[in-house]
Amino acid sequence: MDSHDPLALERQVCFALTVASRGIVAAYKPVLDPMGITHPQYLVMLALWEHRSLDLRTLAELLHQEASTLSPLIKRLEAQGLARRARSASDERRLEITLTEAGEALRTSAEQVPIRMAERLGMTAAELEALHRSMLRLIEGSRASLDADEAVRT
Repeated sequence: MDSHDPLALERQVCFALTVASRGIVAAYKPVLDPMGITHPQYLVMLALWEHRSLDLRTLAELLHQEASTLSPLIKRLEAQGLARRARSASDERRLEITLTEAGEALRTSAEQVPIRMAERLGMTAAELEALHRSMLRLIEGSRASLDADEAVRT
């Protein structure tokens, strides 16, 4: 392997992010399994714990997902008794997702997840915070790039 080759696989940010993403999701599995939720469901629950109630469109925006991707996750959370779906009384087109008492109670267990994950990853809180800041800059840069591409097309 030539460490100076700009096309070396190991030097590619996209490759590192793909491998890291798969590894992180796999590392969460044994931490979330006792709670009875998957990593995508955990992300939905994080948003609900923060906001208590969200319409589907807002939840999709917060999670940077399509509403159609979230619908099956939310149905499973509802079947587990952790969330409730209902049409908005003020606008039938809006689907409101709210926490149930069981969903709210699960937060107590979830409060240990960040601590356990830091331990599993062998990283300090400061290292994880620095990584998080870098990831946010990366997300911002990728969005700006997409926005610029869209502006050129229109």
